[in-house]
Amino acid sequence: MPTIREQILCALLARLETVPDATVKREAPLPETVSAGGLIILRDGDPGDPEVLLSPPAYLWQHQAEIEVIVSGGPSEANAALDGLLMAVGQALAGDRSLGGLADWLDWGAAKTHGLAIDGAAGLKGAVVPVTIHYASADPLG
Repeated sequence: MPTIREQILCALLARLETVPDATVKREAPLPETVSAGGLIILRDGDPGDPEVLLSPPAYLWQHQAEIEVIVSGGPSEANAALDGLLMAVGQALAGDRSLGGLADWLDWGAAKTHGLAIDGAAGLKGAVVPVTIHYASADPLG
């Protein structure tokens, strides 16, 4: 059986897959081309150091993951597409902040936007959305 951490990341990926028309991947390299619906890449991130409770042992995590959102097009077209895709990602995340009861809470911050300069790729614009997943496990490897 997968660890609670892996179950949570899979559940987060499933939430992102509800975004209409977007291609969703996990830990994928940046592409040279992006489909018209945009690309969403979940980066597993860092679980950090847990707060430890004793008797019985419990590890309280604030896992920092990232969601990369990438669109293509000319400057004004890419801005509008990125804005729309970011709104859709926010709606998908807000649809289930406990990820089916696996997590205590899901928080995300403001998107940090940037143009992408990749050899052979024209007109890509992206944003990174920081996500904090609050959850507990009974094992430090969980």
